[in-house]
Amino acid sequence: MDPEPVRRLSLGRKVAIAILLLIPLAAYMAYPTYNVVKPTLGGLPFFYWYQTLWLFISGVLFAIAAYLWDKR
Repeated sequence: MDPEPVRRLSLGRKVAIAILLLIPLAAYMAYPTYNVVKPTLGGLPFFYWYQTLWLFISGVLFAIAAYLWDKR
């Protein structure tokens, strides 16, 4: 059996993957924008629920990037 041929990613796909991976980094690095207590959500200060929300968003963005990377 022949090994699977090596597929190269197109430049557009590489750029899309890079952007998807950099969005959460930029959101986390913008620390002064979310270093506040108010508004609260369910008794949790904004600082905590913002980071928790981005945890889930990051997971979705990373899954999309992985799909684009290994799309068959």
